[in-house]
Amino acid sequence: MTKAIAALVAICTLVAAAVFRGSPPMVAPDPRPNILFVLTDDQTLDTIGASPPAMPWFQSQLDDPSGHWLSFPHAVASTPLCCPSRSTILTGRYDTQTGVRNNDEGPNLDDTNTLPVWLQGAGYTTGLVGKYLNLYPWGRAPFIPPGWDRWFAKENANESTAYYDYDVVDQGIVRHYGDAPSDYATDVLGAQALRFVQDAPAEQPWFLYFSPNAPHLPWVPSAAHAGAFDDVNPPIPDLATMNDVRGKPTYVQDLPPKTEADRQAYIQDDRNERAMLLSVDTWFQQIVDTVAARGELDNTVIIFMSDNGYTLGLHRLDGKRYPYTPSVQVPFAIRTPWAPAGTIDQTVSNVDVAGTIAALAGVTPGLQQMGIDLGPAIRGDPLPARPGVFLDWGGDAFAPAWQGVLTRDGTYVQNADGFQELYRAADPWQLHNVVDTPGAQTVARRDRSLLAVMGAEAQG
Repeated sequence: MTKAIAALVAICTLVAAAVFRGSPPMVAPDPRPNILFVLTDDQTLDTIGASPPAMPWFQSQLDDPSGHWLSFPHAVASTPLCCPSRSTILTGRYDTQTGVRNNDEGPNLDDTNTLPVWLQGAGYTTGLVGKYLNLYPWGRAPFIPPGWDRWFAKENANESTAYYDYDVVDQGIVRHYGDAPSDYATDVLGAQALRFVQDAPAEQPWFLYFSPNAPHLPWVPSAAHAGAFDDVNPPIPDLATMNDVRGKPTYVQDLPPKTEADRQAYIQDDRNERAMLLSVDTWFQQIVDTVAARGELDNTVIIFMSDNGYTLGLHRLDGKRYPYTPSVQVPFAIRTPWAPAGTIDQTVSNVDVAGTIAALAGVTPGLQQMGIDLGPAIRGDPLPARPGVFLDWGGDAFAPAWQGVLTRDGTYVQNADGFQELYRAADPWQLHNVVDTPGAQTVARRDRSLLAVMGAEAQG
């Protein structure tokens, strides 16, 4: 060996020794999946699978048989109102357990024991961009609830500030957005959600809760999409169907009949809702494209849903809170890298979301979960059987309290005054209350017993 070679070997040996003494050991990439959760506000079920599509990119993903999207056409919000539903999503607990039973009770949520707290404690980078709980920050100084690394929460003082002239709490600092086209709320929130994904550290998994307040009323599309669906006739029921309240509880029968002018207004509201969803769809696509550009799409689970549905005149009703399909059922889909595309016919609920995400992350929830883990479906396996899902509303000036169960056969409801309703799944408009029909007595007894069990569990 020449002196030069010997010297080189000696130097390499010394360098190697220094490296092994002073450098940390090599760490394998974290195998846990990223989780992108997209939550729209008051989105009606008829906007999914629509023609022309209200969300063209998203619909193309759902329709792709070679993709990995699982559709859940029988998904529900256990309490069909924004704040209670969002509290359930964050905890896996019913409104009777979170203490958030209407839109004024967001402060009742124990924010020290929620999904983001569990994930952050397990090493996830967490971010919320969009709507948190109604009326946040509830008259307090702007604050960041526990569990969030990135906080860009839109204040929702009232509906007049839904899309323009609003404030956002950005990492504890209030920022005002005005009435310029560039201030359109969905675009502002979408850009921040995109930035979160772009900036997320590559060495650890992340969880993004992207919650635009579209398409919540007052149904204001962006300037770019205004009028996009004005020549479309959405599936609004005819006036006779809209005013058919036979078999309904007294509070529904006492409502004034809808007029043709009302119906035409609902049609335009539905058109505007679809135009608003074009903005959501655009940002949704950009976010997913960025995940793919980071090389992370094969290790990212994407969940899309609405916090509740919305009723446009059916049974003379407006909005949510009601036990009927337009209020209760929600768009819901999951993209998983591991399972082929498909449709899951089983009924699922927003109460399933927190536990499912925690299981994906390998995290033990800090609260007993009232839903089921949807993980088997995500892995391509059957879901465990369940007899039905629990529905609940605590009551207010718009609608008295009621509880119900939704099963594969239909919907059973007990109203606060004792009035009962049973609608078969084959009755999509829920026009025929068959609870007193002789042929439905077996189903009614079964559902009554099921509701008694589920209602008792929900009080725990």
